[in-house]
Amino acid sequence: MLRWLIGGGREPQGLAEKSPLQTIGEEQTQNPYTELLVLKAHHDIVRFLVQLDDYRFASAGDDGVVVVWNAQTGEKLLELNGHTQKITAIITFPSLESCEEKNQLILTASADRTVIVWDSDTGRQVQRISCFQSTVKCLTVLQRLDVWLSGGNDLCVWNRKLDLLCKTSHLSDTGISALVEIPKNCVVAAVGKELIIFRLLAPTEGSLEWDILEIKHLLDHQDNILSLINVNDLSFVTGSHIGELIIWDALDWTMQAYERNFWDPSPQLDTQQEIKLCQKSNDISIHHFTCDEENVFAAVGRGLYVYNLQMKRVIACQKTAHDSNVLHIAKLPNRQLISCSEDGSVRIWELREKQQLAAEPVPTGFFNMWGFGRVNKQASQPVKKQQENATSCSLELIGDLIGHSSSVEMFLYFEDHGLVTCSADHLIILWKNGERESGLRSLRLFQKLEENGDLYLV
Repeated sequence: MLRWLIGGGREPQGLAEKSPLQTIGEEQTQNPYTELLVLKAHHDIVRFLVQLDDYRFASAGDDGVVVVWNAQTGEKLLELNGHTQKITAIITFPSLESCEEKNQLILTASADRTVIVWDSDTGRQVQRISCFQSTVKCLTVLQRLDVWLSGGNDLCVWNRKLDLLCKTSHLSDTGISALVEIPKNCVVAAVGKELIIFRLLAPTEGSLEWDILEIKHLLDHQDNILSLINVNDLSFVTGSHIGELIIWDALDWTMQAYERNFWDPSPQLDTQQEIKLCQKSNDISIHHFTCDEENVFAAVGRGLYVYNLQMKRVIACQKTAHDSNVLHIAKLPNRQLISCSEDGSVRIWELREKQQLAAEPVPTGFFNMWGFGRVNKQASQPVKKQQENATSCSLELIGDLIGHSSSVEMFLYFEDHGLVTCSADHLIILWKNGERESGLRSLRLFQKLEENGDLYLV
């Protein structure tokens, strides 16, 4: 079911009085998303969106259904039914560049302990894998090796024909929560509060079998790892439930930077007491990362932080970017950032240089990355004082999209077709550039008039 609404998301009256949030006027002149299209197909929380190509995307969630949509028109193209419980992971498996048939696959994992492989063009169920002993929580594709990995209580390696090439032994009852590829045929897996480096051994003349080896365990986090992404070819970053952020060298797996002081602990408290104190609040949990060539953007509790890789410090922050936890962020062109939250809002920010403005204080010890290893609290006091005046940029709110009635789980950005958001309200919303859409409608009208002979050009 589709319906158009004109006039972009406007802030509900009374919100400014109830919250210390940065607010924006109703005009929102820099917000291009002034039209929205509501898509209804799911019957439970929609947690995942994945882009298939320049005009299609797929959605999935707790109803176990996958829906393929046209991002331009909002048309439902396919509905994929096969899982009996909620979907826990979804990825695409593109065809090889050397392959003449460009047949992209969709892989979905579910709490029903199955993985289903779908043809994204026809919706056909290619194969169903049901040999798992636990729920698969993450999927990743190693395009260069033409294999894909599934992570649950163990780690399995599969080829395109869906043959199981090799697997690890049982790793943990908590299971693998995140998985990324790093150099040297390695992957890094987040298992509770530790990272495990695995190396894949492809068949050689001496051995015709695939194998996967545990190379190293990294035990530096004090609590469960919530987020893990690649920063670039040489480093990756992890964030935990109690606000630990670590940047790692992707080649030798050593720490490049470490920070856990997202709060101001009392001197008499020991580490375990401090952690227990922090776990009462989600204000310092690192839920998501995104990055570009210059910065790492972190969703920390309700706030947003920008850490510059070259300067090795925070250059901007919004400590209260939303009313509730920020779940997903993404960097857009033109120094813009989008965030979505449990509070049901989607907000657009612009990273601006500060011009003789009083710098916004950075939380004590936040991203105090001046060396390796843990920071000595007393020795770091002068650095903290220096860092309080170190933010050289600001995150300015330029758009507030209000359309969902519950938590916004994630979003996708299409350069030509706008923004797609999914929510716990069971809905998907296509946010459209109103000026662009108006121009396209006018163009289509003139073309139709010309075809019918009703338009005479002089």
